[in-house]
Amino acid sequence: MVEYFEHTADVGMRIKAAALPELFQEAARGLFGLIVENLDNVGAGQAWSLELSPRPLEYLLFDWLKELLYRFDQGHQIVSRCTVTVVAAGDGAGWGLQADLAGETMDPDRHVMDHEVKAITYHELAVVETASGWEATVIVDI
Repeated sequence: MVEYFEHTADVGMRIKAAALPELFQEAARGLFGLIVENLDNVGAGQAWSLELSPRPLEYLLFDWLKELLYRFDQGHQIVSRCTVTVVAAGDGAGWGLQADLAGETMDPDRHVMDHEVKAITYHELAVVETASGWEATVIVDI
């Protein structure tokens, strides 16, 4: 689940999920839900993988969203589905991520832009485990 909230000249996302991989999947959906109005109309004809090396959990979420935004900015790739695996590094170096993504290239005839997301920010960035699962807060610059 993703809940949006206004934040000065930015938009915040409060993300909740039962498990950590789902939190990252919901965060991706939340990001692209800000970028395009009709995310449900985005196909899954293109597939690619992404891997991030271990780092603290908050920074892993930041880098995950930053990489997705970079791919949108450079190649206009919109993610419609993803499967994420988050693994704690054995040496205590944090958490790593492996993701299989599917989506398509932005088509202005079919995809309606909602917000121009300029950047993911560190402001109020948080990932916490709760009694019911995981919660994250991310502020994006629009």
